Amino acid sequence: MVKIKAGLIQMSLKGNVGTDSPNIIRQNMIDAHAELISNAADKGVQVLGMQEFFNAPYFPASEDTSWYGTAEKIPDGPTISAIRELAKKYEMVIVAPIYEQTMPGVYYNSAAVIDADGSYLGSFRKVHIPQIVGYNEKLFFKPGNLGYPVFDTAYCKVGVYICYDRHFPEGWRELALNGAEVIINPSATTTGLSDHIWKLEQPAAAVANGVFVGTINRVGLEAPWNVGTFYGTSYFTNPRGEILSEGPKDNDALIIADLDLAQIRESREVWQFYRDRRPETYTSLSKI
Repeated sequence: MVKIKAGLIQMSLKGNVGTDSPNIIRQNMIDAHAELISNAADKGVQVLGMQEFFNAPYFPASEDTSWYGTAEKIPDGPTISAIRELAKKYEMVIVAPIYEQTMPGVYYNSAAVIDADGSYLGSFRKVHIPQIVGYNEKLFFKPGNLGYPVFDTAYCKVGVYICYDRHFPEGWRELALNGAEVIINPSATTTGLSDHIWKLEQPAAAVANGVFVGTINRVGLEAPWNVGTFYGTSYFTNPRGEILSEGPKDNDALIIADLDLAQIRESREVWQFYRDRRPETYTSLSKI
């Protein structure tokens, strides 16, 4: 029986857009997360996930392309370099979502996966990019091109699926088929848009695929855009769809859960979805 202790960090913005530079906000967010990462280490957390581009405001609420200038290289940019040091210090696997630049003009919504020795294992790039009122992501992000990688970390096999991706069941299944045991879903979503399905989709994905899911949301209003209130309530769900631990709606929080990885096999042997699935019959899925 393999049990791991996992954590999620939800956080409000530390700084003021317009008066504080993006670099100041970035450092404030790294510092605030570092404090909670230290707390997580004290509590024995081995695998930790953070919210969608955790070091910045939700700038796709705007149409201000000056935010292009805040994108960083992975794994050698300032944010991921700092997180790698923390991962090594605390022997903790960390999923760190940031705004990634691969070359001038090419930007992704990405999450770097750092192993417990501080090594960079690889990244997931958000696949499905929304363009709806208040979420101008097609202006800022190119669709991900790395597929659905699963990272064999020191403690478990980790997959990542970012925010809007969670509405597409195909990616959850790809990650599970690729061997994911724990899927981290960093998000930025507001009251009135998705809160009514927040506790439906991820537990359903966990059940359908026999995996653990840790899903993270930001907290609070972010001026000057005020696209809505980010409602927190980050949580872990097990392969039975049971919520194991949950954060508050309106405060920074470290959410911790004990994950018994034996439940993955147990749930799959009870439900037998993988035995009974019929991929040869799903012929229209990739054609429409």
